[in-house]
Amino acid sequence: MKYEELIRKEILAIKPYVPGKPIEEVERELGITNVVKLASNENPLGPAPSAIGAMQAAAAGIHIYPDGGCVRLKEDLSKHLGVSPEQLIIGNGSDEVIKLLAEAFFRPGDEVVVAAPTFGEYAYAARLMGASLVEVKAAEGLEHDLERMAAAITQKTKAVFVCNPNNPTGGMKTRAEWEEFLEQVPENVLIVVDQAYREYVEDPEYPDGLEYLGSGKKLLVLRTFSKIYGLAGLRVGYGVGDPELVAYINRVREPFNVNLMAQIAARAALADEEFLEKSRAMVRAGMDQINRGLEEMGLEYLPSAANFILFSTPYPCRELYPRLLQKGVIIRPADIFGLPKHFRVTVGTEEENARFLQALREVLAEVG
Repeated sequence: MKYEELIRKEILAIKPYVPGKPIEEVERELGITNVVKLASNENPLGPAPSAIGAMQAAAAGIHIYPDGGCVRLKEDLSKHLGVSPEQLIIGNGSDEVIKLLAEAFFRPGDEVVVAAPTFGEYAYAARLMGASLVEVKAAEGLEHDLERMAAAITQKTKAVFVCNPNNPTGGMKTRAEWEEFLEQVPENVLIVVDQAYREYVEDPEYPDGLEYLGSGKKLLVLRTFSKIYGLAGLRVGYGVGDPELVAYINRVREPFNVNLMAQIAARAALADEEFLEKSRAMVRAGMDQINRGLEEMGLEYLPSAANFILFSTPYPCRELYPRLLQKGVIIRPADIFGLPKHFRVTVGTEEENARFLQALREVLAEVG
């Protein structure tokens, strides 16, 4: 008997996730050094120094299992966010929270509404559990068409995902747009708003998902420590929702899903407002630097409320990508999002941004 006769048929629709190339892999394959990675929306400043110190102090205790309930991290988050600990579900990255939600609620025959393009983990979670994916093509400017997404909801719809700001576009839906959308979503549909880049947003019209908890909608708000907090390598994220919703998700959670160092670092980073402001200032300056450079090259890009920029070129991204690697620059080809001539570049330090722009100029000249 072949393996394909034994496996769940639902997983055949899943394409394995392909992460951004690691620096070490590029340097090993191409025999180069000093590679710059601006592909995965990481914080180029690294983790908050307070998080490093907290982990160093705790290193002698890693022979002990972590707190399976993340009690102290939940206590700190509840104070920081103004929610109760019972409203919090902590995950091995917010990716895991998405997967846990799917395991708890999605079934074959359910429909899950998402935008296109958007973060790929929503589709993965839906397909994993055999739910049908309903992709709603983006509006002009490649942003969520919330009106059409609401119209795509049927009696079979179990959940709808909204990424705000959206990955990979960086676009932001305003408070007015969000509230109009909420009014159209039936009360029996789970609404998941992914706010992974919330801490970078400075627009006063941005709607904080937490404000809408208790509004009568079945809402789960996702946040992460992987982006502005600089803890991507530790994998810690969380969801905030009604205690009843969180309790059901907790039923499918592994008992020690968030490791000890992740919990300790997250608690320290959460309190480091100085580091967050430094990170925001770096992104503001870097965004202007990259946008100016793209404009000088005559390339179009989308305004972004996050820490990355989606831009297009006249050539297929897979034609330019290996040439950029040869110059020691890693950015994200956007063909994985259905955008064959686009790239997503993370805002880095001033020096990293300059290297990216120079490499892109050289590659465009070579191809052109």
